[in-house]
Amino acid sequence: MGTGWHRDIALLIARVGIGVIFVAHGWQKLNESTIEGVQAFFTSINAPLPEITAYVVTYLELVGGAMLIIGVLTPLVGFLLFCNMVGAFVLVHVEHGVFVEDGGFELVLALGVGSLLIAACGAGAISLDRMLPGLSRFS
Repeated sequence: MGTGWHRDIALLIARVGIGVIFVAHGWQKLNESTIEGVQAFFTSINAPLPEITAYVVTYLELVGGAMLIIGVLTPLVGFLLFCNMVGAFVLVHVEHGVFVEDGGFELVLALGVGSLLIAACGAGAISLDRMLPGLSRFS
């Protein structure tokens, strides 16, 4: 695939779609589940350092999702969100099979591979990475 407008539009749509889902999940952790609730859940599944991981995951999803939407530092943010989804896959969802209605991994798999793809491809032309001096190498 070349570097035409269709690539940039596809990257924009993917970034916004995936970013919105991450922002929603981070917001949910922060405001509905609360950090204390996320810490308790992470403790129950034997996540490493749940007192710290709850903050990291919540703010990575919230802020990282917003960064995907605007297209800033996408290789780094995309990779970190991919790693976040690997953790969710291994610690929570893999034992429940594929389907999300059964607690399965289909959503974390889609979000993870989408984030990794964005990390590898960059943000595209319609992004802050492209518009800000010094960041254009990320698009």
